[in-house]
Order: sequence, then structure tokens, then C-alpha cells
Amino acid sequence: MAYILALDQGTTSSRAIVFDQDSRIRGVAQREFRQIFPQSGWVEHDPYDIWQSQLETAREALVKAGIGAQDLAALGITNQRETTLVWERASGKPVCNAIVWQDRRGAALCAKLKADGHEDLFRSRTGLTLDPYFSASKLVWILDQVPGARARAEAGELAFGTVDSWLVWQLTCGRLHVTDVSNASRTLLFDIHRNAWDEQLLALLRIPRALLPEVRPSAWRYGETDAAIFGSPVLIGGIAGDQQAALFGQACHHPGMAKNTYGTGCFMLLATGTEAKTSTHGLITTAAAQPDATPRYALEGSVFIGGAVVQWLRDGLGLIKTSAEVTALAESVPDSGGVVFVPAFTGLGAPYWDPHARGGLLGLSRATTGAHIARAALESIAFQSAELLAAMQADAAGALTELRVDGGAAGNDMLLQFQADLLGIRVVRPKTFETTALGAAHLAGLSAGVWSGVAALEAAWQLDRIFEPRMSRDEADARMLRWRDAVSRVGGWEK
Repeated sequence: MAYILALDQGTTSSRAIVFDQDSRIRGVAQREFRQIFPQSGWVEHDPYDIWQSQLETAREALVKAGIGAQDLAALGITNQRETTLVWERASGKPVCNAIVWQDRRGAALCAKLKADGHEDLFRSRTGLTLDPYFSASKLVWILDQVPGARARAEAGELAFGTVDSWLVWQLTCGRLHVTDVSNASRTLLFDIHRNAWDEQLLALLRIPRALLPEVRPSAWRYGETDAAIFGSPVLIGGIAGDQQAALFGQACHHPGMAKNTYGTGCFMLLATGTEAKTSTHGLITTAAAQPDATPRYALEGSVFIGGAVVQWLRDGLGLIKTSAEVTALAESVPDSGGVVFVPAFTGLGAPYWDPHARGGLLGLSRATTGAHIARAALESIAFQSAELLAAMQADAAGALTELRVDGGAAGNDMLLQFQADLLGIRVVRPKTFETTALGAAHLAGLSAGVWSGVAALEAAWQLDRIFEPRMSRDEADARMLRWRDAVSRVGGWEK
């Protein structure tokens, strides 16, 4: 029996999962870690919290699986994307906290680049819109605001990376500074058509080329972990950003197949094959996970606050004690009582791309209870995802017939039924929710020869449940109209 260890480094927690060659889970471990909010719109992580939590979960998952590092065919990494780290090459010490993908401090730079007429250049090369969501403006902020950072970067003393690069650096004790195409494509610095860092964009932003990692396909024999990490060296065989990994894990290997991940945010991807399709409805074009040297692409819509809204109900409002309690509270009322919750805590992603929007609770009355707010919070996840699918269908010039779903909140039947009602298509849930980790495992297993190709991976995908729409289209349209009205009221709040 061959085993693969998947490291799933997320925004609020690190997980590690051991899969066997039949794609079955043999061991799981998870750790939440600290979220740092220095001021409104800023979100940071301690890089050592990321590394230590991931290392601890990896070791624990191996113990739970009853195997050692010597039993692993390979290790795969999937990670929160766009989160930006810079560290010293000599010591490995970060120059500051990681700036998280949700962080909006780069909004002014993005606005200036737009005003200076550079948006079309960035979009044509990278497939992305000029938004502080992506890594480039975060990296520029570090170079400009951390004392001495720019001079040290130009001298070749510093390394930039997304979370995958940071983990590989740690796993190899500084021997490897690498990333894969899916993570590179989220930086606003990578030409997705040439599969290479773009020198013109780097020059425009004054980012030294020496900062950047080497870019490889997602399934690749990157190198081995240092023997001291797990007791034996392990092949690092796969890397992919979390959403591209989930698309791969959902077996969406053919154009026209789509998935939505309900995590901290919500991320919907539509596979477009070897065509880098340009959106005219607020979506972005991104590199999909590459199992070989052939470029593959997807259309993507990003919701910044998805499952994180439940965390806010717990930690911010104290409305629930554990995240698991939200379902019972929301189901204790038949509807939201007219309450609409727009959780734009860090701005709005696709299709609005408004970094200045802020959250709003609308339709409150004296009859409003915590249960109504909880239900409106869950419904906000579905409303935002429905906006993405509408844009995706318009760009695809054809109706999608199903949406595959995964992520923690995909276990919530009430949410998925409401999602199917809003979308008017079936929502399909697999038996394995952990498709992000599974995608990383599949990529690593391909490079290690555990699986022969994507056809073998498609055969491993298993259905759990299908949610068929029950709501009339008139009612669904009316609900969406009310949602868009609420969104219009919170737009540009912090300009």
C-alpha cells in the first residue's frame, strides 16, 4: 500500500491528511492558529505559527495513520494563496508578519496603477484584475515600509514566497526556493501565457527578480524534505494553491466542469482546458493545476468572507460558542426574517472588486433575533456564490448543469439546499469533503507514480449527495434582487 501525506495550509488552520493509494483517508490532524488584525482592513499571520502548526499536524497525522515517513511515496502541499511572505536567505528569518490574502493595505497602490492606465497590461499578462487581494501590492508594501527591505532585496539577501514556498523552504532547511504555476499565477507578476515571471511588470513595480522563487508544474519532483523533519527524507511531489488543488481533487479535469469551495472564503472555478478564457463579467483567469508541462486554465470567482462569517459570529459577536452551533441556531427560524447580511469585512471580491466596501446588516427590526442573523449569515455565503455562478455562466456562454462543492461548510445541508435553490441547478457533494488536500495528494502521487494519470483519479471520485433546486425561479430572482440591493448600500463605504 502506498501512502501520500497532504499538507493543507489554510487561512485559519493547518491540516495534514494521510491518503492511501485508493484515495482513502488514513490519518487527519488540524490546528487553528492566531489571526492578527493590526487595523481595519489589515490581516496578518506569524510565519512561524504557519510553519509550526503545519509541522505538528503532519507529524500527528502520520502517527494516527500508523505509518512513518519511510512509508510515504510522496508529500503534497496545498495552501492559502496570495498570502505574502519575505524572509532572509541567510537565516530564514521573516522580515515581518505574513500579509494575508484578505488584507487590503495595497488598495492605494492598485488604485494608482489603474489611474496610470496599467490595468489592461496586468490583465492581459496575468489574467487578474488590479486588486490588493493579490500578492504584488503586498510585496511592494513590505519593500517600501519595512526598514531596509528594498535595499536588501536588491542585494539578493531576501526571498519572497507565497505560503507553499515558505513551507518548502522550511521542509528543506533552506535548500529549495520554489513554487508552482498555480501559486505564481496569483501574484500579479506572472505571465500565464508564457508560464514565466514578467520582467515588464516587475520593473513597473520595482520588484527585484532575485526575490522570486523558481516556478514548476504542479506535479513535479521538487526535491526531498530534510531527513530531520520527519525522520526520513520524503519526496515533495506536488504543490498547488488551495482552489486549484480542490478543482483537481474534484476531478474537474475537463472544460465546463465547475466546483465551489466553502472555506474561509468561497472560491468557484470553471475549468477551461488549454484556453485562457478572458472574463467580461468580473471574473479572473487563472492557471489551473498542471499535472504535466501543458498549461491549463480556469475562470475563477472569489468571495473574501465565506465560512469566516461563522467565525465572526463566534469570536466577534459571541452569538455561538462553537462554529458547529450555527446550523441549529439558523434552523430554529424558518427564514432570516427579512435580514440581509453582506459580510464585506475586507471589501468585496468578484464580481464587484470593491476594496472599500464594508459589512452591513440590513432589514433589522425589534423582532430580529440572533437566530435570524445566523441564518442571514449562512445565506450570505450562498448569495455571494450565486453571483459568481451567474458571471461564470455568462462568460461560458452556456448553462452549467451542476456544481461540485467541497470545504468545511459543504457539510451544511441547509446551506447547500439554499444554494441549489438560488442557482437553479443541482449541487453535488462528494463523499470526501477534503478535496483540497486530496488534489495535493493526487498531484504528488502522479509525480511519484502512484497513479498512472488523471483517468485513474476520475474513477476514484465518489458521490455523497445531490441537492436539487426546490425554490421557484421567480422567488429565487426576487431574493437575488434584494441581495444586490443590499450590496449596493455597502459599496465604497471606506473611501
